[in-house]
Amino acid sequence: MTTKEIAQFILDKVGGESNINNVTHCATRLRFNLKDESKANTKEINAKDDIISVVQKGGQYQIIIGNKVTQVYDELQKIRGITDESSSIEEGEKTKQNIFTVISGIFAPLLSAFAGAGILRGLTLLSVQLGWIAETSGTYKILTICAMTVFYFLPVLLAYTTARYFNVNVIFAMIIGAALIHPDVIAMMGNIGNGATTNFFGIPVVLMNYSSTVLPIVVAIWLYSYLEKFLKKIIPEGGHLVFVPLFSFLIMIPFTLMTIGPVTVWLSNFIATIINGLIESNALIAGIVVGGGWNALVSVGLHWAVNPIMIQNIAQQGYDYIVPFTFATNFAMMGAAIGVWLKSKQGKVKKFALTTALTIAFSGITEPAIYGVAIPRKRPFVAALIGGAIGGAYLGLNHVTAHAMVFGGLTTLPTFVGGEPGNFLHAVIGLSICVVVSAVLTYLFGFKEPEV
Repeated sequence: MTTKEIAQFILDKVGGESNINNVTHCATRLRFNLKDESKANTKEINAKDDIISVVQKGGQYQIIIGNKVTQVYDELQKIRGITDESSSIEEGEKTKQNIFTVISGIFAPLLSAFAGAGILRGLTLLSVQLGWIAETSGTYKILTICAMTVFYFLPVLLAYTTARYFNVNVIFAMIIGAALIHPDVIAMMGNIGNGATTNFFGIPVVLMNYSSTVLPIVVAIWLYSYLEKFLKKIIPEGGHLVFVPLFSFLIMIPFTLMTIGPVTVWLSNFIATIINGLIESNALIAGIVVGGGWNALVSVGLHWAVNPIMIQNIAQQGYDYIVPFTFATNFAMMGAAIGVWLKSKQGKVKKFALTTALTIAFSGITEPAIYGVAIPRKRPFVAALIGGAIGGAYLGLNHVTAHAMVFGGLTTLPTFVGGEPGNFLHAVIGLSICVVVSAVLTYLFGFKEPEV
C-alpha cells in the first residue's frame, strides 16, 4: 500500500474524521486522541501488514507505523484537510491530554535535529582523539558550532514547537524564547553569573543563563497560550496587529525573567541533580532498573517523560548517564530479534525478525521489534528485559556516559567518544553483552510461533 492508502485506511478504521479530536506523531507512532475509542476497529488495524501494532495507553490510541510514520501522518493530514497552522490542539481538547502527550508533541519534532547534531559532535570529538584536527583550530570551533547550536538555542526551538502544540503565534513565542538568551541578559549577569540581580520598575529580578534550558520556555509558552487568547478576546480585532504583540512582549518577557525562569531553572536542576545523584551513587542498580525496564516504558509509550531530563543533561553538562541505558535496551531488543531470526522455522518470521534487528542497528527504532517480534512471542521480550538489565548493569558499574541525545544504534556509537578514559570501550562491551545475552536466552528458551 502507498502511504496515502495507509493513511486513508487508518482514518476509516479509527472511526473517521468525526471521531478524531487530535492526532500527533513521534518517531514511530501516530498518537490519536479519539472521542470514542470503541468506534475504532482495532482488530482490522492490527491485521494490516503495513501497521505494526496498536497500543491504547496514556489516554491515547497509538498506531505503530515505524520509520515512515511522518509520511503517513502528512498524508493523513492532507486527507483531513488540515494544514500545519491548523493542526494544533484546540482549547476544548486540552483537557483530554496528559503529560506524555504534551511532551511527545513538543519534543518529537526536534529529535532528528538532536540526533544529527549529536552524531556530528561525537565524530568531532573522535577526530580530535585521533589527531586529525586540533581543539585550537578553526575547523574544530566551526564543527562545534555546527553540532552545539541546536542545544544553545533550545529556548527558541522549543518556543516554536510548544507554540505549535498549543496553537499560538509561533513568531511571538520565538521572540519570547529569544529574549531569554539575549546578549544583554548575559551581560547584566557580569562576573557573578547565575543568581546576579537587577530590577524591573523596582521589582527584583534574579538573572539566569537560559541558553540550553528546557523547562523555562515550555512553561512560559504554555502560560502565554492563555494570555494570547485573553488578549484577542478583550482587544478589538482592529487592534490585534499592534496591541496583541505589544502586550504579549510587555507581559510575558519580564514575567518569565522575574518568575517562571528562575523557578523552573531551579526545579529542573533540582530534578536532574536528584536523578544524576542517584545514578552516580548506585549506578549498578540504576543500570539494572533502567536498562531492564526501558523497553517496558517504550512498549506503552511512556518513555517520553524522561527525555527532557536527558536533553537538559546533554545541553548543560555535555554528558548524560541515562542515554547509555537506553542504548542497552535497544541493543537487547536487537539481540532478541536476532535470537528469533536464528530460532524461527518460518521464513516470513525470520525475514521480519532480521529486518527489525537491522532497523535498530541503523536507526535505533525498536518498536517494530517490540510489537512485531518480541511481545507476540512473550519470551523474547523477557529475554530483552534481562539482557538490557545485565548490559545496563555493566554500563552503570563503569559509569559510561553519552555525549549526545540520540537513538541507540550502531550508527550513533560516536556519542560515547569522550568522557573518562575507556568510556567508548566499556560502552561497546556493555552493549555487546546486551545483544549476546538476549539472543542466547531467546534461542535457548524458544517461543511459540504465532500464526503468520
